[in-house]
Amino acid sequence: MRNPLRPTRRVHAHCDIPCGVYDPEQARIEAESCYKIIEKYTASSDELLRARCIVVKEERAELTKHHIDVLWHDYFKPEHLEKFPDLHETCWKASKAASKVKQTTDIAAAKELLGLIDRIDEMWKATGGPEKTRLQAVAA
Repeated sequence: MRNPLRPTRRVHAHCDIPCGVYDPEQARIEAESCYKIIEKYTASSDELLRARCIVVKEERAELTKHHIDVLWHDYFKPEHLEKFPDLHETCWKASKAASKVKQTTDIAAAKELLGLIDRIDEMWKATGGPEKTRLQAVAA
């Protein structure tokens, strides 16, 4: 017998509590991984390594998109859009760039993605992101 309180499927989220922890660095780390993997892919003639590179790059690019989307949909608010009218376009372009990185081994696409994430990071910092969403380091 099915328990009505038990979900029939599992879903995953950054979190929809929401926890309030946001940082573009998560997207940047995944995008840097894509960049480095593309370099390794291009430099190698080992077909097994190249196949593994593609699989891992696609996973990392999808994680990049996820982290961009979490910032875009959960952190940024209408008052941030007033300060940064290009916020939606920048996040949209970053998601599209992550898709391109997922689909190709184009190092220029990976560079473009990193630049867009850096722009999102500037917006996040200028809207108080570090102070509002991250725990401050505890002095030893």
